[in-house]
Amino acid sequence: MQTDPATLPDDIATLKAMIIARDSALRDHAIEIEHLKLLIAKLRRQQYGHRSEKLDRQIEQLELKLEELQTDEGVAAASAPRARTVHGNVGRNPLPAHLERDDVVHAPAETTCCACGGAFKVLGEDVSEQLELVPARLRVIRHRRVKLACTGCDRIVQAPAPSRPIDRGIPGPGLLANILVSKFCDHQPLYRQRVRWEREGIDLPESTLGDWVGGCSALLSPLVAAVQRYVMGGNKVHGDDTPIPVLAPGNGKTKTARLWTYVRDDRPSADAAPPAVWLAYSPDRKGEHPQHHLRYFAGTLQADAYAGFNAVYETGRVQEAACWAHARRKFHELHAVRPNAVTEQALARIGELYDIEREIRGQPPDLRREIRQREAVPRLATLKTWLEETAGKLSRKSDTTAAILYTLKRWEAFTRYAADGRLEIDNNSAERALRAVALGRKNFLFAGADSGGERAAAMYTLIGTAKLNGLNPEAYLRHVLSHIADHPINRIDELLPWAVAAELQPIDVAHV
Repeated sequence: MQTDPATLPDDIATLKAMIIARDSALRDHAIEIEHLKLLIAKLRRQQYGHRSEKLDRQIEQLELKLEELQTDEGVAAASAPRARTVHGNVGRNPLPAHLERDDVVHAPAETTCCACGGAFKVLGEDVSEQLELVPARLRVIRHRRVKLACTGCDRIVQAPAPSRPIDRGIPGPGLLANILVSKFCDHQPLYRQRVRWEREGIDLPESTLGDWVGGCSALLSPLVAAVQRYVMGGNKVHGDDTPIPVLAPGNGKTKTARLWTYVRDDRPSADAAPPAVWLAYSPDRKGEHPQHHLRYFAGTLQADAYAGFNAVYETGRVQEAACWAHARRKFHELHAVRPNAVTEQALARIGELYDIEREIRGQPPDLRREIRQREAVPRLATLKTWLEETAGKLSRKSDTTAAILYTLKRWEAFTRYAADGRLEIDNNSAERALRAVALGRKNFLFAGADSGGERAAAMYTLIGTAKLNGLNPEAYLRHVLSHIADHPINRIDELLPWAVAAELQPIDVAHV
């Protein structure tokens, strides 16, 4: 709302006081916004580790409050006096070059000079850019197959019918890709998507959308299997799991199922192999599931201390590399509640190990191993001695002792990374791959059967791998769905994200 100049006082001192009060209010707004951002970030960290409906509601309320404060800032900015226009958008990042540009030319109405009557000549132009949204619209693609007949021999020829992602179905690859990404990437359940299409005047029942998602899942299953083979073909894999609620059949209640993630990403050790993530669903957390997932894997598994992995390590094919982020988290949770010298010392010592890792990220394995042997190994030795001495002074029943023993009991696994430059200090690659699942858990609440979790795992596999390779997941799925129906199954690897990356527009994965 603009301020009416007629309502402003004429007294300069009063005007100055009003400006000072307005600036103070704006500063208070900015401080509160920053506080809310920090508080939301803190709660999100807690939310990822410990889910609860109460915490979800608290975050949603804070986000709404933050949204209103930021909207208030927009109102204040619109109400402020217009400053002199500064050309060049100083301090603003340029709009991405890959976006389409539509030029709108604004020419003066005058064509001749009113002063002398001479004709104007083009001197130059000022160009400014505005980011605009063109609403997505559905369109009907009509495939017209012309028939040709030979008048001499009555022979008729016609082009073959184009393949469709859904056999005899009406959806095109672009529509299907949008539905899949909306559900599994943007966390919009199908009933919400149905409402969105209703606003466009199109009746797409949830049952129809569900059939399409199921059809795509079946069509894309060979590609998901190809990602699985690739991930398990590496010599190091990050593994983790997360709970998802699924509607149990018969009783209307929910059960806690699991999504398992396995990540192959060797970019931190300067390996040019493309990154990939494979997710698998299981109705429970029994150890037989990861044992089945890893039955053909040989190498190092970077994971937490889940007991179900023990049988995998006992085969001798797989070595354990423990996660220092998990060890640090146990001390950090204690320190956040009741800071003391022990937790502070533990966090500081582990922090020194991470300082070394930041310096060598992206370096070749031999160099990483050399620096770790020189810098990290002595610190690990002194850390172990300190942990042993500290544990001897504390009660065996204390939470701090439990955190110390968690680390000491797996010391060989915790220090394995120092001897192998290909390994990481933690399992954060797997945890990052599960963030999208944590955000979209509600999509699975009423899936109705385990098959919904299996489809979700498949879609998260393709979407997550596309993101890891810097691709827009919707553009990638559109490309795949345009080709996979006619693609030879023995050449399915040609449709993996890194194989088609050159044909697609890359994205900034840091902001996805």
